Amino acid sequence: MKKLILTVLIASTLVFTSCFKDDDTPIVIEETTIINNGNGNGNGGEDCPIVAVTGFISEDITWTPDNIYQLNQKVVVPDGVTLTINPGTIIKGSAGTGSLASALIIARGGSINAQGTAEQPIIFTSTSDNITCGETAGTNLDENDRGLWGGLIVLGNAPSSFSGDIPTAQIEGIPADDTFGQYGGSEPDDDSGFLRFISIRHGGALIGEGNEINGLTLGGVGAGTVIDNIEVVANVDDGVEFFGGNVNASNLLVWAQGDDALDIDQAYSGVIDNAVVVLGDVSDHAFEIDGPEGTLNGEFTLQNVTIIGNTVTSNGEYADYRSNAQGNTSNIYAYGFKDSSDVELDNDGVATNYNNGDLTFGTWEIVLPTGVANVNDIFVNNAETVTVTGFGDFATAVTQGNQTVGANTSNLSWTYANTAAGLGF
Repeated sequence: MKKLILTVLIASTLVFTSCFKDDDTPIVIEETTIINNGNGNGNGGEDCPIVAVTGFISEDITWTPDNIYQLNQKVVVPDGVTLTINPGTIIKGSAGTGSLASALIIARGGSINAQGTAEQPIIFTSTSDNITCGETAGTNLDENDRGLWGGLIVLGNAPSSFSGDIPTAQIEGIPADDTFGQYGGSEPDDDSGFLRFISIRHGGALIGEGNEINGLTLGGVGAGTVIDNIEVVANVDDGVEFFGGNVNASNLLVWAQGDDALDIDQAYSGVIDNAVVVLGDVSDHAFEIDGPEGTLNGEFTLQNVTIIGNTVTSNGEYADYRSNAQGNTSNIYAYGFKDSSDVELDNDGVATNYNNGDLTFGTWEIVLPTGVANVNDIFVNNAETVTVTGFGDFATAVTQGNQTVGANTSNLSWTYANTAAGLGF
């Protein structure tokens, strides 16, 4: 058990400006130095100060692995400011819902330089997690511990397709009167910084009824941004959601999310390459793909993905293509699903896009669930009036271990999920 011998609160000279509402008003950074007899997880270890942060970061700053950074409510990196997070740094989000939910938000024009390594990933988790400095995993939480804090949100100036062709919109998960939640614009090469070797765990706090924060939210993020080697574990809502923009993302892993693993909206037109999805007991779809909401079109590319289903509960589908989805999905390997799981064309609009060649599919290889005789039976057209032909002809049945497509899973051997879920990468 952790023994607190001494606690010292130090008001820092680093000041955070704020225009939050009354319940979001703390504006200074405080450092709490805790001298421990062990880390509270039975492993012992050196002292690990906690740096509590709230509000707007007013100047460039670097977070280092000799501290744990505690997000109390929303922490915003505004226009013109860069937050650097060094390899091995641990960031913990406090519990809270609604306007009190914790999140790290990179606003339009702000920048994050978070470049972990395979040996020293940067970890976002909950204050309930007993992980401490120098560790890559705690001992008291697992994939069923969700919604313990908010998440990581990156917002940019890249084109996005909004209803009514408005130029910008408010990101999901941030109240409408918080102007730092705006995203979208006209800069396809917009640069929000670097995210490399990042593990995001136990998030998805509730903002409002049916409105939770995703593990990683990318709103209008441009092609100048680097997104590579990102893991999301046990998030209430989606794992990674792309709202418009055209940033490319590679080497993603999502495990045990509550809703969809990879979600595409608002004419996202980047490339998602090399990803693994492992559905948990409450997970919905591996892929949920929506299209443009306004007149601006954009086609995504989703390729080289391994998706692992769940046969224990009634939850868990391969994919749902909805509301005018446009793009290409190819080189997908899927196994471990139930006989009731399917890949859907959800409505007339997306079925029309399929017929017109605006929604296309490359190779899918699927290990057939018990009770499914033909791989084409997994592919379902739910349009009311539009018929399609050949939907599923791109898929073949394979036996597990004999696939020729899917993710290069060795790229993701560094992840917490690889060890905790026994994936064997």
